[in-house]
Amino acid sequence: MKLAVGISGASGVELALRFMENLPACIEVFVILSPHAKQVARQEMGLDLKQALLDLPRVPRIFQHHQIDAPLASGSFGLHALAIIPASLNIIAKIAHGICDDLLSRCAAVVLKEQQKLLLAPRELPLNSIALNNLLILAKERAIIAPPMLTYYTKPKDLKSMELFLVGKWLDALGIANDLYSRWGG
Repeated sequence: MKLAVGISGASGVELALRFMENLPACIEVFVILSPHAKQVARQEMGLDLKQALLDLPRVPRIFQHHQIDAPLASGSFGLHALAIIPASLNIIAKIAHGICDDLLSRCAAVVLKEQQKLLLAPRELPLNSIALNNLLILAKERAIIAPPMLTYYTKPKDLKSMELFLVGKWLDALGIANDLYSRWGG
């Protein structure tokens, strides 16, 4: 499976790192970094995002937002899914309205046209009607709208267990088996 992970400039960049840490080894991983993601990671966590990606147990192939000629920008590359974690309202608006002026928005358009999976984890609270309409447009195009929502039925002990629940739900949505959280009734 070829999976791209887009990291946009919304709060919660740590969730993208946790997601990639928990991907099975059989998945080929590509990352698309927005310049705002780097800035948010530095401001929120004092983190050099590119270095954090290089420090992952399995280093993904990293692309920058301006690399519009990257292989991921073509349907013939055969990308199976794109997960944008976190998804800023800016990238959601661009995708919803067909604006493909950087690699992340172009890759999302390609995934949608190829009828592959697009998972969006919007990070904003509260949402106004513009954001909700953009999400509705994308849901009608079969995008998976999966904001990082808190859970209590799994009886989380700390932030890490809450993050693992979110990652597990995102993996479920992409059809990737995992045992990162306690299932209901289990």
